[in-house]
Amino acid sequence: MIKSIHVKNYILIEDLTVNFDNGLNVITGETGAGKSILINAIDIAFGAKPAKDVVKKGAEKALIELFIESKNPNIKTLFEENGIDTLDEIILSREITSTSSRTRVNGTLVNQEFIKSLKEMLIDIHSQHQTYAFLQPKSHIILLDNYAKDLYGEELQEYKCLYKEYQGLLNALETAQNSANATESQIDFLKFQINEIEQANIEDVTEEETLQNELSVLENSEKLQELTQTSYWALNGDEGSLIDALLQIKANISKAVDMDNSLEGAEQSIIEISELTRDLSSTLRDYYQSVNSDTARLNEVQERLYLFDKLKRKYGSTLEEVIQTYDKLSEELNTIEFSSKNVEEIQAKIDEILVKLNKLAQDISAKRKNYAQVLSSLIVDELEKLELAKSRFEIRITPKELSSDGIDDVEFYISTNVSQDLSPLAKTASGGEISRVMLAIKTIFAKSDEIDTVIFDEIDTGISGKAAQSVADEISELAKFRQIIVITHQAIIAVKADKHFLVSKEQGEETEVTIKALNEDEKVKAIASLASGDNSESALDFAKSLLSAK
Repeated sequence: MIKSIHVKNYILIEDLTVNFDNGLNVITGETGAGKSILINAIDIAFGAKPAKDVVKKGAEKALIELFIESKNPNIKTLFEENGIDTLDEIILSREITSTSSRTRVNGTLVNQEFIKSLKEMLIDIHSQHQTYAFLQPKSHIILLDNYAKDLYGEELQEYKCLYKEYQGLLNALETAQNSANATESQIDFLKFQINEIEQANIEDVTEEETLQNELSVLENSEKLQELTQTSYWALNGDEGSLIDALLQIKANISKAVDMDNSLEGAEQSIIEISELTRDLSSTLRDYYQSVNSDTARLNEVQERLYLFDKLKRKYGSTLEEVIQTYDKLSEELNTIEFSSKNVEEIQAKIDEILVKLNKLAQDISAKRKNYAQVLSSLIVDELEKLELAKSRFEIRITPKELSSDGIDDVEFYISTNVSQDLSPLAKTASGGEISRVMLAIKTIFAKSDEIDTVIFDEIDTGISGKAAQSVADEISELAKFRQIIVITHQAIIAVKADKHFLVSKEQGEETEVTIKALNEDEKVKAIASLASGDNSESALDFAKSLLSAK
């Protein structure tokens, strides 16, 4: 479960910590108050892409931290496989700047793939975006497969791995077939290019920079010798040399220190300067004595650099790119030379994998059809609790060509009226009906999976009266064995809260969103406002009656 969330410099939040409880956590607030901001922050912490302007104006970065508690044994395995410390709680943090973001788990940087796996084990978020996705048939096969993962999940994973390999082999076969058509002149030209680069014997891409520096020394050897030798004699000349002057200064200061020890610092400085000057003198002497004009070496370096320029004009703007071109050409030649053999081998592998794929696909399809009936029946039972007693629900499976998820198209069909034929969910159900179908599915899944937290962002859209009461009862029942966080406009749902939060916007020099956990008196006022739109005496009495009937 999510124990708490800390949000800093995120949109309209400056610095906020919210502590959640087990059971049902309800978030309410006026329209436009920013109720979804907290849910969005949780979603972003779990890898959702943040909008460009989420960093609060005037701040360098936004920070979202989640403190999570879970006893799911799969999480410990996930952490151990990725070298992440297992602590008493999971600390998930994401820093966001205008150009980048970084996610850490227990202090260790993690990638999106890891976060996706962690999210699947910890949390399920239902948002308006997910409602839209839920209507799309492509999501229906995912829901069915997730529900039946204990029955054929391993087979489906094996199938997907094999299908990925199958797709790779198809691409390889196309490449091999194209390569087999290469002409003899194309092969000869490839060999010429490869040989030309090989003859250069480039062992280190930094060689060019080293040679450029050496060339500068060779071309300017006389001038370099003159400059360094002149500098040396300025330090060591017979008359008025800098070293002689420093020795005299050192002697003078040493005598002065005997009379005033406050000059000890000056004495130490002149000692250091003298030592540095002697080192400089030695360096200059060694350099001008070693610099010689070497015409043979100069020609050798110039020829080598000319060769590099020639290669760069043909194969890349840098030596590194030349080497990359060499690798690419070598790979291309190897592919061509072995293409005929490859075509036969690849086709044989494709035929072998297709046999396995078709067998797995048939097995998975049969199990899908069985579990589709089971899940349909469970959904109908849940819909009856949600004031859709006359509803019929069916998961239809039709055949399709071999694909990444098998040979089945899956689509949800529903009828909410006795006289109405079953039709695709997206074409038939109203907003309120869709919300209740989604809640029914979430309830079924939550009872069977190990996810600790389920979040509903306005699951009550489009419902009222008995339907709202039934949704409230279902969410309350779900909260007995899962942590539930729900944003709602319905008083009948809010009264079920184990902990009630109120979101509001404070208008000062800057607009800021605040979220407050309510005490009992504040709950009454919030429920009254939801139910009646005001805090009149009658509205407060009604709110108290709702809470007492909870």
